[in-house]
Amino acid sequence: MGKGRRRKPPPVAEQKELIRNPWLFACILIIAVALSYSSAWSGRPIWDDDAHITKTELRSLGGLAQIWINPGATQQYYPLVHSAFWLEHKIWGDTVWPYHLVNVLLHAFSAFLVWRILLRLKIPGTWLAAGIFALHPVQVESVAWISELKNMLSGVLVLSAALLYLRFDQSRKRSEYTGALALFALGLLSKSVVATLPAAILVIFWWKRGKLAWKNDLIPLLPFFAFGIAAGAFTAWMERTHIGAQGNQFALSFLDRCLIAGRAFWFYLVKLLWPAELTFIYPRWHVSPSVWWQYIFPLSALTLLVILWKLRNRWRGPLAAFLLFTGLLFPALGFINVYPFLFSYVADHFQYIASIAVITLVSAAIVFLIDKFSERLLPVARHAIPIALLVALGILTWRQARMYRDALSHNIATEP
Repeated sequence: MGKGRRRKPPPVAEQKELIRNPWLFACILIIAVALSYSSAWSGRPIWDDDAHITKTELRSLGGLAQIWINPGATQQYYPLVHSAFWLEHKIWGDTVWPYHLVNVLLHAFSAFLVWRILLRLKIPGTWLAAGIFALHPVQVESVAWISELKNMLSGVLVLSAALLYLRFDQSRKRSEYTGALALFALGLLSKSVVATLPAAILVIFWWKRGKLAWKNDLIPLLPFFAFGIAAGAFTAWMERTHIGAQGNQFALSFLDRCLIAGRAFWFYLVKLLWPAELTFIYPRWHVSPSVWWQYIFPLSALTLLVILWKLRNRWRGPLAAFLLFTGLLFPALGFINVYPFLFSYVADHFQYIASIAVITLVSAAIVFLIDKFSERLLPVARHAIPIALLVALGILTWRQARMYRDALSHNIATEP
């Protein structure tokens, strides 16, 4: 090394290791999430929470059996979630704050799993990505709304399955494969939206390797695809026949659904990048193929996809993030009828897992830029800037969580 050469700053992959001890990082996440959601801890049941907290007729062992064998016994057939509600009611009855606490702890654990997954993938900015996921106000609807134990439990299970499958990809141990498949199946029993996991794993492999191998990459995931397709088809049937996702309000043409999907894509992306005016129920869009400006949304999304595809040989990361974000959002983009579309085509909780893709890309970019301009920054600024961002997000989350203390806080009725 020449005498006149400046010492290079440590590589980005090393800078991300602000905290190396996983137990310490887990404790920090729990404390940060708990403080950010403290304004919702005393919240009362809202909207359909009373329909999810176990009904009187299901509180016996026989009721627990009905949760599993009778698809109409609960509001939605997510038996693992309703079994969790059943167990919670056995422990603390109708006391509300423990239900909130469970959601908070599960969300913190999901953020910890995001950290572990990104570490395994050797993506820069892992601690920042996990922190943003934990404290971003767009997640408030999922965490502060008791009914969204669906998101919390399925999130932990699918992220655990993803982490275990990534370990299997390196070790090829049957036990890790079986464990990942079992966790994925349990995730589907919590919320079938996680059915997109195997497709997401393929995108991750393509990002890492630049290609996919039929034997090592595709064939092992076939059982995952089979489980996911079966669960998705069953949920679509339940939404239509038992929950009410049919009729004139759902009589949409394929073109209508493309217009909804394009607009929803940009809606979710903008809310992630600029989380302003978040609310419990967004106005339901009027969709009309005769309105020219509605075509701007899907066409601009396709244009973005084409641009990222052309850049794939230089940077695969942005295209992978686009594919992951869109793919994980697909069940909520309007092509499948779900009951909440009666009120709005979008909801913050629909992008709970999908948000990880964009958050990861943005976090890596922030850390890259800090590293690039590190010689112009004071040493303390290298971590102060990301920490300031996390503090700001935590404050926004605390303010947003106040909306979920009771029905009047966000001016909605307690029944759909």
